[in-house]
Amino acid sequence: MDCDVVVIGGGQAGLAAGYFLRRAGWDFVILDAQSEPGGAWRHMWPSLRLFSPAEHSPLPGWPMPRQPGLDYPTRAHVVDYLTRYERRYALPVHRPVHVEGVRRDDTRSLVVSTDRGTWRARVVISATGTWRAPHIPSYPGQDEFTGRQLHTVSYRGPDQFRGDRVVVVGGGNSAAQILAEVSAVAETLWVTRRPPRFMPDDVDGRVLFDVATRREAARRRGTEDTGGVAALGDIVMTPSVLEARTRGALHAHPMFTRLTRDTVVWSDGTEHPAETVLWCTGFRPALRHLRPLGLRRRDGTIPTEGTRSVQEPRLYLLGYGDWTGHASATLIGAGRTAKTTVTDITRQLSARHTAGI
Repeated sequence: MDCDVVVIGGGQAGLAAGYFLRRAGWDFVILDAQSEPGGAWRHMWPSLRLFSPAEHSPLPGWPMPRQPGLDYPTRAHVVDYLTRYERRYALPVHRPVHVEGVRRDDTRSLVVSTDRGTWRARVVISATGTWRAPHIPSYPGQDEFTGRQLHTVSYRGPDQFRGDRVVVVGGGNSAAQILAEVSAVAETLWVTRRPPRFMPDDVDGRVLFDVATRREAARRRGTEDTGGVAALGDIVMTPSVLEARTRGALHAHPMFTRLTRDTVVWSDGTEHPAETVLWCTGFRPALRHLRPLGLRRRDGTIPTEGTRSVQEPRLYLLGYGDWTGHASATLIGAGRTAKTTVTDITRQLSARHTAGI
């Protein structure tokens, strides 16, 4: 099967790319490994909330409707929005399709091999995100620990930890939101590699994206870097986190150095009993399907100019975080980076058509 563009991934970044590809008139498909719409949002814990009101979390063309009675939409509301968005624009999503690899074929095409056949495309957009590549750092004694060790991807709510002694690891938003819930039903200890940095109470996703946008504009002008979002802090004070602060549950301890059968241990020998260690330690780019191209660096990323691969100009990477465009892993950021991506693809394909390639 031949087409102009294959988009790998049917989450928010893939749908945003599809919107602009449709407008540009290219022949494209979106290959999604999920059995239903919603991308990674479908697998996140039910109580998760967006950091911004719905009107500040749009994909291109259609603002997210408000969720009645809530300022910050729930995970289920986002899944519903993505489902309706896909249908609204009749995007050509094929699912479930598992992409096994992308390889070079000739000077014209990239070949996308899947469990449902093979596509040949003049351009490939990889938009698989990070949810399928959870990261757990290595610490001595992990294999000896007899309790549960879970990553954020396995978290479904606080009830599974009721009455436990839980160590929550990580200094980001996921750790803070999960700690806020679990600390209401279990004995919790929060550990972080460095002291957590809380944003001002009135800062939410609207402010964060505006700050990131201004930083990017300053970078392009060559003016002084103000530090962007990082200068504000790491943790947004959502209602649940604010409530946990009121209860005194947000006290963080330094990171332990090893685990035993039933404790975590610090360098001075101090021990703390634990029945569960919950690793809220982030993700890596889910790029296994690009291994045949041989492009990845040691940190797991691929060198890009904007969203375009430096070494393979027929490949674009969308929605993986700031290395593929500032705030590109957010709903609104995915839309903005998708627009510039498709503009560049249109320029590339038009030039190749003119040259007869």
